[in-house]
Amino acid sequence: MAAFWAFERGVWKVGKYLNVGNAGFATIRKGTYVDKTGMISFLNSTLGTKEKLTCVSRPRRFGKSFAAQMLCAYYDKSCDSRKLFEGLQVSQDASFEEHLNKYDVIYLDITEFTSDAFVKREMQNLVQNLELKIIQELAAAYPEVERQNDLPNMLYMISESTGHRFIFIIDEWDALFRENKQDSLQQESYIRLLRGLFKNSGKTDKMIEAAYMTGILPIKKYGTQSAMTDFQEYTMTQPEPLEAFVGFTEQEVQALCENANFDFEDVRKWYDGYILGSGTHIYSPKSVIEAVQRKRIGNYWTQSETYESLRLYIELNEDGLKEAIVQMLGGARIKIDVATFQNDLTTIKSRDDVLTLLVHLGYLAYEIDRKSVYIPNEEVREEYVRAITTGKHTEIARLIRNSDHLLEATLNLDEETVAAAIEEAHQASTAPTFYNNEQALRSVIRFAYLSCVDEFLKIEELPSGHGYADVVFFPKKSSSMPLLLIELKWNKTEAGALGQIRQNHYPQALKDYGGKILLVGINYDAKNKKHTCKIEEYDKKNC
Repeated sequence: MAAFWAFERGVWKVGKYLNVGNAGFATIRKGTYVDKTGMISFLNSTLGTKEKLTCVSRPRRFGKSFAAQMLCAYYDKSCDSRKLFEGLQVSQDASFEEHLNKYDVIYLDITEFTSDAFVKREMQNLVQNLELKIIQELAAAYPEVERQNDLPNMLYMISESTGHRFIFIIDEWDALFRENKQDSLQQESYIRLLRGLFKNSGKTDKMIEAAYMTGILPIKKYGTQSAMTDFQEYTMTQPEPLEAFVGFTEQEVQALCENANFDFEDVRKWYDGYILGSGTHIYSPKSVIEAVQRKRIGNYWTQSETYESLRLYIELNEDGLKEAIVQMLGGARIKIDVATFQNDLTTIKSRDDVLTLLVHLGYLAYEIDRKSVYIPNEEVREEYVRAITTGKHTEIARLIRNSDHLLEATLNLDEETVAAAIEEAHQASTAPTFYNNEQALRSVIRFAYLSCVDEFLKIEELPSGHGYADVVFFPKKSSSMPLLLIELKWNKTEAGALGQIRQNHYPQALKDYGGKILLVGINYDAKNKKHTCKIEEYDKKNC
């Protein structure tokens, strides 16, 4: 009977939740498409096993819905998707034919459903209404099976009667927690439904062939335990072995740029920075596609959000948060404990909880080996500056404005103003106030020259023939700024700093650089707690 429901009068009948067809993926294939069908091969290896429940979380605009629609097209038995997958990676896999269009697929877009419920003022019964609508479609598809009042039992009865097992694809599974975050009763009802589907191992094994959930947040914790412990989770803090599917890899971005005759180096300098797993560089698909199509670098991923969402979290009154943000704006990496985060937007109790949330939202990157976070790239860094300068962190905003004056004074060779600006950055409570060596001084220099991120690429300890230049700011390709080579001294002299530059031939490491170079020597005297500065233009003829 189910077959007659699926194919009626020569036309495939598509449900809203059950067997939605392949139209979504067909639309995706008509545009610029990066082959991510290797994900299907991975999921095929889990079908019917104890690892068949998969939850992948990643930020907005990182391709979650594209992946869900791809999976619907591949598994859904109500359509023929062979041509859509011709020539793609999965078509060469041994499992391709075995599972192509062989299953009943239940597809749930939780964001769409919660938005629809909000418009219809049905939020109080959201979970019950969702369950009812799926049951109605199942009853229409399997009229020979006695209708049940709850979804897990309905699926179980269908599986018992027909031997069919279902694949669940749930897009934005955590939308209810994000959009209705104060309604704990609905959240608990939702978790109970998911547990009923995926927690009862006896029933689940009989009726569920696999489940694939996407979301921004990992599965919510209760204490130290996950709400659904049977799911295999792949997150922004633990993505292996699926890190290549979080976004575009560097090789994929290179291919896109080559095909569009667009400079890959420009794209890399602006959007690179999410380094996952064992060193896989990941790019935001939204940003890269927009940049390649428009032939212009811009803030495309962050424009799909609003800096208000970032500002909301960085203005939380958590101890150490303000200082951590300033240090990261200066290029530092901050050690955190990601294990305390409860995977929701309301149970935030510490600085580390905020920073972990920002990792999942894409506003920070996480280096798993060092257990530290950092601002991933220039696109995101600009969003922080925008959020801060329009928000409540007036001290940080003042530091950023001070940095603008510092950069201008450096370019004008105004040594006294540069020294005074670094002094102010040092005295700010957001910067380290205890100096014990040149490394600590370098930390303050990071803060003081925050404005350089707009026009320069920063390199610390640039190797030369006889040592390392402390800090070098390279002008970006489109910038007319001079190169800044900064040497730092502690309890010595600023003139000695410039002398070391000449003695060690640091500019020789930049001999192929054709533009103007400014040499900046900065010293801190621990006795009188004063900074001094000396600046001069590098004369290639006399050096």
